Amino acid sequence: MRIISYNVNGIRAAIKKGFIEWLKTNPADIICIQETKATKEDVDVSEIQELGYHDYWFSASSKKGYSGVAVFTKIKPDKVITGNGHAQSDDEGRVLQLEFGDILLINAYFPSGTSGEERQSFKMKWLEELIPYLKKVKKKYRGLILCGDYNIAHHEIDIHDPKGNKKSTGFLPEERAWMDKFFESGWIDTFRTIHQEPHRYSWWSQRFPSVRLNNKGWRIDYINVTDSLKNSILDAEIFPEVKHSDHCPVYLELKK
Repeated sequence: MRIISYNVNGIRAAIKKGFIEWLKTNPADIICIQETKATKEDVDVSEIQELGYHDYWFSASSKKGYSGVAVFTKIKPDKVITGNGHAQSDDEGRVLQLEFGDILLINAYFPSGTSGEERQSFKMKWLEELIPYLKKVKKKYRGLILCGDYNIAHHEIDIHDPKGNKKSTGFLPEERAWMDKFFESGWIDTFRTIHQEPHRYSWWSQRFPSVRLNNKGWRIDYINVTDSLKNSILDAEIFPEVKHSDHCPVYLELKK
């Protein structure tokens, strides 16, 4: 099972930059997309379907052209669950879940706190609601996969300038403490099980073109699994050379 998680920063914009051509290279069996900024009706899905992908969407109802998640998968799921039952999160189309036998794949677009205190408060509330939800869901499955744009860099190795960003949303002490709590609750950082080297990032600010060129990024995109799937991890990677967005795809290969 090859999985990619990718914040495309607008699926229609990504398609104009060659996203469909990239899909034709068969990068993964399951591709989890965040920040679609579109509904299924806004996109010519025939091109995606012709490549053998089933497509599932969960878009924001509260604000058109905002947030939204989708999954393109060559492995047909047994069940698709939209949302996680938390009203504000579901209104923003942030969580889409697919059941594959006794494995549950959760595609999530975590909130960002960059637009001010109100959204930072929402982000922290969303995070605090997530761990109990995951604990409840975990009882029903052999393993969980939680992929998406977490909007948090966990450790200093995951950000190019930890000192300069210690007061920046996405690297605040309380956000990093939440990540500690998350991993302590029975989750594995799949990328770090294989890669301990620094300077591996998945997002670069668009404010200055030189930022990506000079690899001044953050690792805020993850595909994490519950402890029960640790021995199933075959490979994990980040693909900075794929450039349809200010993020790049992150990858996980699991034994079925």
